[in-house]
Amino acid sequence: MTFEVDNMKIHHLYISPGHNYFGHYGQPAGNHPIIEVSEIECVAGCGVKGDRFFNYKENYKGQITFFSREIFDSMCIALNLSGISPGAARRNVVTEGVDLNILIGADFEIQGVKFRGAVHCKPCCWMDQAFAPGAERFLQNNGGLRAQILTDGKLSVEK
Repeated sequence: MTFEVDNMKIHHLYISPGHNYFGHYGQPAGNHPIIEVSEIECVAGCGVKGDRFFNYKENYKGQITFFSREIFDSMCIALNLSGISPGAARRNVVTEGVDLNILIGADFEIQGVKFRGAVHCKPCCWMDQAFAPGAERFLQNNGGLRAQILTDGKLSVEK
């Protein structure tokens, strides 16, 4: 059974050509840009074209990542942040309208593309650098969703 998440809205889409935090533990962060785009191309079993995790490895659980706009807004209030982009989390899709945690272990569909929610996108110590001290703790159990792409298709920012 596939959940149709009609009430999910896509606010932002991001890709990056390289890793800034992944694999950098104990080293300085990388300096690859996070690029905001209006559309991304999802390739089943491979990932998001143009993104650092495209064809990363077979059956990778993080072929695409999602982050909640509501969580980002709450974090900005709690940590007194302003002028920072949700792209700093380095997730591919910033959404609104669905608790991403309920999609862990579920198949779901957005804009005609099917996904399998794999695992929680656990925040790491880099979040304190990307946003502000306290961000890693704030994002515990709300860091986003890692998912596998089940069908080819495109996602677009909703106006």
